[in-house]
Amino acid sequence: MAFDLVIRDGMLVDGTGSPARRADIGISGDRVVEIGSIPQTNGARVINADGRIVTPGFVDIHSHLDAQVGWDPTMSSSCWHGITSTVMGNCGMTFAPIRPGDAELLATAMESVEDIPASSILQGLSWEWESYSEYLDMVAALPLGLNTGGYVGDVALRLYVAGEASCEPDFAASPAQLGEMAALVEQAMQAGALGYSISRSLFHRVPDGRNVPGTWSDPSEFFAIAESLGRLQRGVLESAPRYNEVDGSGSRVAEELTWMAELSRSTGRPFCFNLQQINSLGNHYREVIERSQAANATGAQLRPQITPRSVGVLFSFAANTIIDDLPSFSRLAGLTLPERLNAIRDSEFRAQLIAEGAHKTPEGYETMYLMRSEAPATYEYAPEDSIAHLARISHKTVVEMYLDEMLASEGKSLVNWPVMNQRSDALEEMISADVTIMGLADAGAHATQIMDASQPTYFLSHWARDKGLISLEQAVRALSGDTAEFIGYRDRGTVEVGSFADINIIDYENLSLELPEIVRDFPGNAPRFIQRAHGFDATIVNGEVFMDHGEHTGSLSGRVLRSTD
Repeated sequence: MAFDLVIRDGMLVDGTGSPARRADIGISGDRVVEIGSIPQTNGARVINADGRIVTPGFVDIHSHLDAQVGWDPTMSSSCWHGITSTVMGNCGMTFAPIRPGDAELLATAMESVEDIPASSILQGLSWEWESYSEYLDMVAALPLGLNTGGYVGDVALRLYVAGEASCEPDFAASPAQLGEMAALVEQAMQAGALGYSISRSLFHRVPDGRNVPGTWSDPSEFFAIAESLGRLQRGVLESAPRYNEVDGSGSRVAEELTWMAELSRSTGRPFCFNLQQINSLGNHYREVIERSQAANATGAQLRPQITPRSVGVLFSFAANTIIDDLPSFSRLAGLTLPERLNAIRDSEFRAQLIAEGAHKTPEGYETMYLMRSEAPATYEYAPEDSIAHLARISHKTVVEMYLDEMLASEGKSLVNWPVMNQRSDALEEMISADVTIMGLADAGAHATQIMDASQPTYFLSHWARDKGLISLEQAVRALSGDTAEFIGYRDRGTVEVGSFADINIIDYENLSLELPEIVRDFPGNAPRFIQRAHGFDATIVNGEVFMDHGEHTGSLSGRVLRSTD
């Protein structure tokens, strides 16, 4: 048999959960055509994978790359962490359908909810579409390094049908409006949408402070809008749920899980939804898991979607810092990192900042942690890692200690303030639960606040290799076979004869994360965090080597993946 590419002597972890085994892999075109012991071949490119694990490409079911796909074919930072297929349009936030002239409306909503600069969104996309089908066709015409598909989002649907009135808390869609939205979802599904996504989160707001459309809707509306998924028996449901009341008191877990379970049952479709542990909500995550398991025993298909590490707000001296509120620091707004560092080398200016920051006592920084530039990125912290502790033991004020660290690290050290998944024991419970699914990497979103697109690297290196909480085989399956099967990506997520050749070759023992860093490569020179990894020797997309030791090869063999494929 003729091969275009042969991967030799790797330890194959095939994404099914089966035990790892040594095998050669033969690839012809975009497919795996042989697995086993392959004799010497002529003409094929050969990659020596001895001492490496070989896995399927990872499938990220929760991204917000809907805008970035327009200007970044590598979809970084996903490209550095073994992702070969993504899903856009989560949390109800999509760019289609859209009325002509409403680009700014959707762009500013996306900025407000997902911290993607509206100016970059408006500059980086053509906006030459109206229907969801036309949006997918636009993406399909772009150069793509990764495969991608997307949900049709409830927020865009409601703005398209009812305009900004749909943001009002007392808005209720009329029967005619529900009919129109249902028809639009069916049209999107016929065009290949992967499903229908919804936002209920109280954190999701439009720029004027109102919650996004759908937050306060009676769940019966979602049943009407999603009806075609059941009739077509295709596609999945996704939501950013509302677990708590407006004042933060009480729990709505039972209420939210009840309607989601019933919608899953009535359509016969799987339903995934965001789940993080949050200290202020107590053990709500455990109740969500238990109620999901109980609902699934009675015919629902609920999958709480988790991420395997703390979700933290990052502070970089190149962008947002922990001293932005000091009056004198405003003089540094708009300056580059080298210019900021030069400014704080001035003893007079430095003394002024320290004096203005005298009110920043260590007690306010017990749960903010230093990520040092000289060490690999980690997301489990001890009290000794806190800004508070470091200030105390250095006998300096918080501001003085912070400025010293910025100078010593040339501005590369970061501060991380975990706001979700603060408890390691809760993370262990969520990862170990049979009902949860890996997601929430949020690639493309929260540009200068959060960097979670690197979750596959952390999951494998921390929870599988270092902690042994989960086997390598099950960890790989969680990142590939499980997510691909859930979303409906056929012949992806596993390395088997006949599957698409989306493959990673990984130096598992040396897998690690670099610290996030700020770059300015969005349209309009807007800043964002990126994060690279060590240990990915190669990532192959549709049979072509896409990334080689963290560098893009120039290959752009990605495709739009549709539910109709």
